[in-house]
Amino acid sequence: MKILFNADAIRYPLTGIGRYAHELGNRLPKAEEIEKVLYFRDGALHSDLSIRPNTGNHSEKARVRLRRWAGSMPLISKAYHKLIAKQQERAACKLKDEGYIYHGPNYYLPEFSGPCVATFHDLSIFLWPECHPEARVRHMSKELPLTIKRAQVLLTDSEFTRQEIASYFNFPLDRIVTAPLAASPDYRPMSAFEVAPVLSTLKLNYGSYSLFVGTLDPRKNIDILIDVYERMPDALRQRIPLIVAGFEGWHSEKTIERLKAGEHAGWARYLGFVDEAALPSLYAGARVFLFPSRYEGFGLPVLEAMAAGVPVICSNAASLPEVTGTDGATLIPADDVDQLYDAIVRALEDDTWCVAARERGINRASHFSWDKTAAATITAYKLAQKIKQQS
Repeated sequence: MKILFNADAIRYPLTGIGRYAHELGNRLPKAEEIEKVLYFRDGALHSDLSIRPNTGNHSEKARVRLRRWAGSMPLISKAYHKLIAKQQERAACKLKDEGYIYHGPNYYLPEFSGPCVATFHDLSIFLWPECHPEARVRHMSKELPLTIKRAQVLLTDSEFTRQEIASYFNFPLDRIVTAPLAASPDYRPMSAFEVAPVLSTLKLNYGSYSLFVGTLDPRKNIDILIDVYERMPDALRQRIPLIVAGFEGWHSEKTIERLKAGEHAGWARYLGFVDEAALPSLYAGARVFLFPSRYEGFGLPVLEAMAAGVPVICSNAASLPEVTGTDGATLIPADDVDQLYDAIVRALEDDTWCVAARERGINRASHFSWDKTAAATITAYKLAQKIKQQS
């Protein structure tokens, strides 16, 4: 098989979709079934993926803010998306008679004459529109139904999303393939000595902070963590503060203000976006990982935390129970402040509980791998070929 892979999602800040595209794009050429992979990025075709997402220097952060500003301007946003679509269609047209399968790992598909596969990570744009900028909602509400029409096969990160898509779009369930994500081998248990270079730079102490990692948006429910910490005995929260890492999200201003107030009081810190090279150490040095999200298509930070040997407390919402299994993490109803409070206090005070929770999480994380993700993706490619040939 020959694959045309869209790599535009692999850019700073590298969120879950970008990491997925990066890991998968690097593994596909190594598979026996894959003859050749071409990558579409920056308006052109490339024969290799010899890029790594940039770190968060000032120019990269400025580009992100410029993209967000442009995305909030309807005319500019519309013109930008139209330009990208034309570039993709021109690039795809050059390969129309060469037997390529087109894979859009970030929802979108251009018009393409060959077999098409698209990855849908979740349906938040339809089910949680208040958590996205209006321009994004308008654009995706228009484009995703086109993807549904163009795709022979859809990929999802979880069975939860697979069922949700089949129901929402009335899309045949037997044409949706689940390919669960994985944690990089970089996420593993580490000693205080191993993580010291990163933690010293961030001014953190090993085993002495609770951690949330993810983009700050309303769906992630970060404010409930602040609610819990505001209720906590001051001595305990001073000893093990709440650390939040992630890029600024939609309507995150008030959340950041609350975190800064907590920082002023000595029991919270907002690190902003942390470079991917530092994340494994940041995870491994935490006392507990907290993830009270209301809705996820997978929940990669939870899996990364378990792989890093950190006890996990997360919500029981959407796909998260699939990631944690029956005992990989402590599951709490997403908006239950009292249960979350009790669970966090236990994690901060009970060393015996933490040891057992670490082992359960490590065992659960071992069931996932990016090689399995790639294998399931290739299954989707084969199915798309078969369906296209029969049509």
